[in-house]
Amino acid sequence: QVQLVESGGGLVQPGGSLRLSCAASGTFARIYEMGWYRQAPGKQRELVATVTSSDSTNYADSVKGRFTVSRGNAKGTVYLQMNSLKPEDTAVYYCNAATRFADYWGQGTQVTVSS
Repeated sequence: QVQLVESGGGLVQPGGSLRLSCAASGTFARIYEMGWYRQAPGKQRELVATVTSSDSTNYADSVKGRFTVSRGNAKGTVYLQMNSLKPEDTAVYYCNAATRFADYWGQGTQVTVSS
């Protein structure tokens, strides 16, 4: 019943920036944490960044200082500002939302960093 939809992915040159957005829709309980995960071809899905309802954040070491995760003003929204992008950031990025009763995932959005 709950759906997460990501947007903002695309092709960007190394050193460029992208801003990913995620919005939840449907009937859901309080969201305690939202975040972003990514999966590159042939690799396991990995955590990128998370933010709690109290605005505590957690980042993968590989993106610290370059990416910023933040909650939106509307319930069930989260953003990922991606700066100084590297080819190693190329992956499908997935939005995640955690409630007391379930975890929800978006369909993913492709980010490609290439010259």
